[in-house]
Amino acid sequence: MNAHRHEADGADRTARLLGPAEIRDLAELLDVTPTKKLGQNFVHDGNTVRRIVQTAGVERGETVLEIGPGLGSLTLGLLEAGADVVAVEIDGRLARQLPHTATVMQPGTRLTVVHDDALRVTSLPGAPTRLVANLPYNVSVPVLLHLLEHLPSLRSGIVMVQAEVGHRLAAEPGSKVYGAPSVKAAWYGRWRIAGQVSRMVFWPVPNVDSVLVGFERGEAPGDPPATEAERVAVFALVDAAFQQRRKMLRQSLSGVLGGTSAAATAVLEGAGIDPQARGEQLTVDDFLRVARAAASA
Repeated sequence: MNAHRHEADGADRTARLLGPAEIRDLAELLDVTPTKKLGQNFVHDGNTVRRIVQTAGVERGETVLEIGPGLGSLTLGLLEAGADVVAVEIDGRLARQLPHTATVMQPGTRLTVVHDDALRVTSLPGAPTRLVANLPYNVSVPVLLHLLEHLPSLRSGIVMVQAEVGHRLAAEPGSKVYGAPSVKAAWYGRWRIAGQVSRMVFWPVPNVDSVLVGFERGEAPGDPPATEAERVAVFALVDAAFQQRRKMLRQSLSGVLGGTSAAATAVLEGAGIDPQARGEQLTVDDFLRVARAAASA
């Protein structure tokens, strides 16, 4: 890779980030062909990288977690901002190359690369407090929920995901796109759409639009705050409610609330929930009330 390809032009502020030429050089060097299976689309626009880092509020000296760094576009932007980066990469070739790329493009910075599947990670060095990532689109929701479950040090973040998924994560009850990911994400805190991302900043160009989604972790819902066992119970209720989202709750939840519509109705009424409501109308606190009513029935 010719890491200094653009340095002759002093006005080019992307010289220490990866542009289209560097991305292709690295891909050729590593014999990497982006795959849909791994959800690989590499960002090659420095302005977009810096916008993501700025939107995330990255501060010098903090430890930031990145999932799926790929060739290192966003990694270099995070290092440029002064963050200590912990990057989890499933592809061995990319994981081995990333420290070398960082040494050339952002010398003197601190990067730790973990070669692993993000869905298996349950602890990480440095106790990262912020997540900033271009998540593999095919596993973005499972990865997010897994990280939030297992890494309590994460307090906030910005992730780039497929637009459809992003709007689901940030959806409010009653919205047409409100579903199981919306409720499960809300368990961990507040979510918002933080920006749009052009398809043209990726290589290869994806066939879907992308958005930035921001989150701030909150306390567990409920008073008193919910336990881990209650989270598991709530998520089971959420899955049941949205597997048959057009059915009333007394029907869709019957399988997990006593086995009959009558038993489900009794639990729902005990929680102060209309048995004829549908899952898309309930907040995460509503689902928690149902779980607690079921436990005390």
